[in-house]
Amino acid sequence: MNFLAHLYLSENNKDILIGNFISDAIKGNKYKSYPPEIQAGILLHREIDTYTDTHSIVRKSKRRLNKRYNHYSGVVIDIFYDHFLAKNWKNYSEIPLELYAENIYAFFQNNITLLPNEVQNFLPSMIQYNWLVNYASKEGIHRILTGMDRRTNEISKMKYAVEDLKLHYHKFESDFTLFFKDLITFTQQKTITLLSK
Repeated sequence: MNFLAHLYLSENNKDILIGNFISDAIKGNKYKSYPPEIQAGILLHREIDTYTDTHSIVRKSKRRLNKRYNHYSGVVIDIFYDHFLAKNWKNYSEIPLELYAENIYAFFQNNITLLPNEVQNFLPSMIQYNWLVNYASKEGIHRILTGMDRRTNEISKMKYAVEDLKLHYHKFESDFTLFFKDLITFTQQKTITLLSK
């Protein structure tokens, strides 16, 4: 899953939220230098990624994609799923997405010293271009995919992925809806386990 899903799945635990957000920038066992609940958030992010990558519905989504994305197909599906979460946000939260995003951005700005340099570097761009809200539109997803393709020197071909999204739109949306229900249950149980250690 991509940023929006990881943030949403952190629920209202601020330390889990930080850990879940910074996890990709924390390699190996370096997570142990953080306070216990932030550690739990980092580990939760990793558990979510593993669960997602091995889930049968996600694998089915990947098979719908053009073969050109190779090992980037998982990243493409992560972004597609964030699109459907943003688009259908009212089904998952009583807080409007725009307000949720504003609160998230403010929270990370207020806790900037807890974020690794890598995350501090992209946070201004995330806020300026309002990534979390832009996930809700096909145009926003296309801009995000094009930007990610540029960062891979156009090796990933992700700028073309919006074509796949349009081609199988309702099937991808159905995949997301079924999978996210499973993921919410998994994450709630895993969070309890990680916080009890």
